Amino acid sequence: MRTPDATHGDERWAFGFDGGVRAEVCAVGARLHALHVPDRDGVLADVVLAPADPRELSGRARYLGATVGRYGNRIGGGVLPLDGEVHQLRTFPTGHSLHGGPEGFDLRRWSAESARYAGCEDRTGVRLRLRSRDGDQGFPGTVDATVCYLLDRDGTLTIEYTAVTDRPTVVNLTNHSYFNLAGEGTGTVDGHLLQCDADHYLPVDESLIPLGPAEGVHGTPFDLTSPRRIGEALAQGHHQLNLGGGGFDHNWVLRDGAAGPRRAAVLRDPASGRRMDVHTTEPGLQIYTGNHFDGSFTGKSGSRYPARAGVALETQHFPDSPNRPEYPSAVLRPGGGVPLDHRAALHLRGGSGRWTGARPRADRLRLPPRAVPGRSGPVRSGPAGSGSLLTARLLALTITERALDAAP
Repeated sequence: MRTPDATHGDERWAFGFDGGVRAEVCAVGARLHALHVPDRDGVLADVVLAPADPRELSGRARYLGATVGRYGNRIGGGVLPLDGEVHQLRTFPTGHSLHGGPEGFDLRRWSAESARYAGCEDRTGVRLRLRSRDGDQGFPGTVDATVCYLLDRDGTLTIEYTAVTDRPTVVNLTNHSYFNLAGEGTGTVDGHLLQCDADHYLPVDESLIPLGPAEGVHGTPFDLTSPRRIGEALAQGHHQLNLGGGGFDHNWVLRDGAAGPRRAAVLRDPASGRRMDVHTTEPGLQIYTGNHFDGSFTGKSGSRYPARAGVALETQHFPDSPNRPEYPSAVLRPGGGVPLDHRAALHLRGGSGRWTGARPRADRLRLPPRAVPGRSGPVRSGPAGSGSLLTARLLALTITERALDAAP
């Protein structure tokens, strides 16, 4: 169902299935506005943060739920070296590029249409498109981006990104939703348990630009190799937490895995029983604990958001990778070669029983068929002039109402 919002120049698409999961997506920012999921008793709650006043989305609530790009995260000094040429990107007062620039994809109105498949009654959603022209925010190349939100009857929400370019550029699209599995507006995520399958993270400077080499997490607040309460981790003193505004705003270097999505993180709210397993083919996971929330704006439930009202788990390439040749490359080139296939799956469910952080069974992680053939790996260029394709399966949520298996 499409609902125009003439006052704010937006439109909201609501879709789902009777008695099942419901999602809401806004055209401005290709933004996930709401996601209603069950707890251990099957009671639905909206677990995605969003402001009550849409005007806040260009101010204090910017990026909530949004598609960020053309390059999510930071590029130091706004300097983009590419193929022997240096491009100066538009920057913020910090002097750096963040999430694509002052007028990034999150502020644009994307064209939207219903996304349905002939002969398929078990999938519904919305497809959004945006053209970013050559020189947009200083980035080279015209990029045509598409974001498709697809909800299956079994409760799988997939957000699928594709992009083509006519000139070498960098692309690092991600979704910037903040999750509170107890329900939006219910307080902080301090009591949530978080695990991240990474043995290293990237320390940052005062501007949150990576210093360079990764460091081990052992013995630090960044050690999330086993389930840990977020509030307990952040209570451990560490200068990097101070740089992050009193919490996490850092990139974890995920362990190498085989082709296809591997687990990156697990988030659980013990009180409600909701649990979210994050799988991805991306090399990094930016964990941000909403440190900037200060109660200055009201969420859609009518409650003001305090610090750590939600946590963002952003699967992506590393920050400042264009200036770090030792980091995985985010370069996208023209040509019809092998597409880059980025995928992440968030397996969200309600349940009960003790949690051990064990991996979910493979049969519980069902991704819809790929939109195009491809595989994980570096971007490869093909015949010049045909346009290069970036496929990014950055978010898929599988929601079930059955209880978690009790752990021994």
